[in-house]
Amino acid sequence: MDVSDAYRHCEQVVSREARNFFYGMRLLPPPKRRALSAVYAFARRIDDIADGDEPAEWRLARLREARAALDTVCSGVPEPSGVRAAPGLPPPGPEDPVLVALRHAALRYPIPLRAFGELIDGCAADVRGTRYARFEELLAYCRCVAGSIGRLSLGVFGVQGDRDVREAEPLADALGVALQITNILRDVREDRLAGRIYLPAEDLDRFGCTLDVDSSGGLADPPDRLAALVRFEADRARAWFTEGMRLLPVLDGRSAACTAAMAGIYRCLLGGIAADPAVALATRLSLPPWRKAMVAVGALAGTVR
Repeated sequence: MDVSDAYRHCEQVVSREARNFFYGMRLLPPPKRRALSAVYAFARRIDDIADGDEPAEWRLARLREARAALDTVCSGVPEPSGVRAAPGLPPPGPEDPVLVALRHAALRYPIPLRAFGELIDGCAADVRGTRYARFEELLAYCRCVAGSIGRLSLGVFGVQGDRDVREAEPLADALGVALQITNILRDVREDRLAGRIYLPAEDLDRFGCTLDVDSSGGLADPPDRLAALVRFEADRARAWFTEGMRLLPVLDGRSAACTAAMAGIYRCLLGGIAADPAVALATRLSLPPWRKAMVAVGALAGTVR
């Protein structure tokens, strides 16, 4: 497959399946946009496996296949430190556009491909129905499934001047955590109906909630307790956003605009969730396209707050 066709396929995946990220990615110059689309297309493939309706063992087997495919992409590609990985495996075949594009991107940019392994670990925890007793456990999960994407993206963005990318990685990680907590709050009821609970047991106990579902498919806890719980977790997400947004001055202008647009869309979503938890717990909130476009325009102009 021609590399340009492979990238085109990845961009189509992002525009169709990851609209919140698509608005920000459009602000990047074409080479970085294409590279980041390859990162997100492979991440989406992993997420889709975990979120499928197939039996757990089938999904875990597909995740193992994704890890093996990652090994073929990594084979012979220099690590971000400059050390070339041992060949070991042949490069991916020409029939898989996502792997073709991802390998090409990794040969052009210092993308820490092994971070995809963390994403696979987190998605395997989803398949197993892992629950979290304490926030520190949830935080480790968020770093696997979202902080990893922040660090992979940073490999495409790069840092300005003589900045050290290793100093920027914790900020990219923090921004990923903020986005993932927002995702969790957006999907509390939907996840519960699928048998998943992400909010820590210690927080549920603190606010007297169980997230049990009533006969109509709604959450049975008293609305005031649920609202207090959601706002507590939203405050946590805001703190992680504050930390993560310190990444912007480290990036070049277009990369900062891309990041600000993605973060801005999620911050608006978080604001809506915190403003009316009852609505957020009854339906899956999202921003209309015009609002996302406005956030992206504001990011490019440097006015996202």
